[in-house]
Order: sequence, then C-alpha cells, then structure tokens
Amino acid sequence: MELNADFDKRVLIHSDEVDWVASPMAGVDRRMLDRIGGEVARATSIVRYAPGSQFSSHTHDGGEEFIVLEGVFQDEHGDYPAGTYVRNPPTSYHTPGSEPGCIIFVKLRQFSGSDRKSVRSDMSAQGSVVDASRPGVKMAKLFHDDRETVNLEYWAADAEISREVPDGAELLVLEGSFDEAGESLRKFSWLRLPLGSHLNVKVGSDGAKVWVKTRHLRYMDEIGV
Repeated sequence: MELNADFDKRVLIHSDEVDWVASPMAGVDRRMLDRIGGEVARATSIVRYAPGSQFSSHTHDGGEEFIVLEGVFQDEHGDYPAGTYVRNPPTSYHTPGSEPGCIIFVKLRQFSGSDRKSVRSDMSAQGSVVDASRPGVKMAKLFHDDRETVNLEYWAADAEISREVPDGAELLVLEGSFDEAGESLRKFSWLRLPLGSHLNVKVGSDGAKVWVKTRHLRYMDEIGV
C-alpha cells in the first residue's frame, strides 16, 4: 500500500475528515496519514485504542515515535497520559494498550537503524524559549540529533510567522489554528512540506500549539520498510 508516499509533494490532511480503519486487533483503529507497506509499514497515523483494548507484543525494527493526544496509553513500562512524547528506538519492544482508551499520533519505522536513544517526556513540563528569529514563537526542544529536530512550538495569537525549511518539515496542530498557503489548519490537522519549502503562516485569534519535526525528510530514502 502507498498513501501520500511522494515526499516531494506538500500534503495537508485534516484528520477529523479521515475515516477510521480497523487494525487486525479488535478495538484498535487507525486514521492513515502516510504509508508505505502492508500491515508492517513505514507509516504515519492517528491510532485510537478503545477502552480495554490491546495490541500484540512487538519489536520496533525501525523505531516508533508517538504523542498521546487523548486519554492514557499504556504498556508494561508504564502509563503515558495525554501530552506525553515518546521515542522507542529500533530493537525496543512492548505490548501497547489502554484500559481507559486513548488516541495517539504515531510514526513507525522511520528511525536510523543505529539509533538507540529512548525518550519519554511530558511536553507541558518542557521549558520554552523565545525564538529570536521569529517574533511570536516560543519553542521547547523535544529531540535533536544529526538527522532530525523535534520541537513543541507555541505561536502567539494573530502572529505572522515565516520560516525557510530547506530540509522539509512536518507539523501537527495540537491546539488552536493557523492559515498556511491559503488553507486553514485546525486541531489535529497534519501538514508535510517537502524539501526546499517556505512556511508562511497567519495564526488564529486563539494562538496555536504545534508539534514540528524538521530535517528528517532529507533521509527518508535511506530508511527501509
């Protein structure tokens, strides 16, 4: 299966307009954003766990990165409430599920094969700093290495924000809204910009909180499914 698999193209998806697709595990459904492969795939999705549901135990051959959007995600390593950011590197394993139910944004099989760094952080507890190059922007760093940067950004109400993204970018709106390229993005809208793009936004009257991942698209061809 290939879905939004051309990384040279801009993609915008309002996830609340995408149908839920059942996974092989009862109670676990997905909204697919991009995908290359079958049931084992390099994929970006929003996944919903019904209360009491569980996925089978598995090893992350290509890594897993996720944000808990609603509810509480759980595995044998602990509970992950809404607002938790997690990176499970290649060779890690778990048995995911959720007694109360949850929704997560997840990226699968997109790590460097040599990456072994685990991350688990409460995004709301990360201190933010003003971005001096972009008025109206505060940033909290979630992850950075020689291949990618992941930040949580807070955009002030009604701000006009401009940024070159020569290595591409991926954004998920967590709160608020903004306009980009003549289109309005809202909560849980997902935007992927190809290499050589320019991000130019007008933030809504309530401001916006946005998960922003950059530089990783430069290496997508090096990552196998």
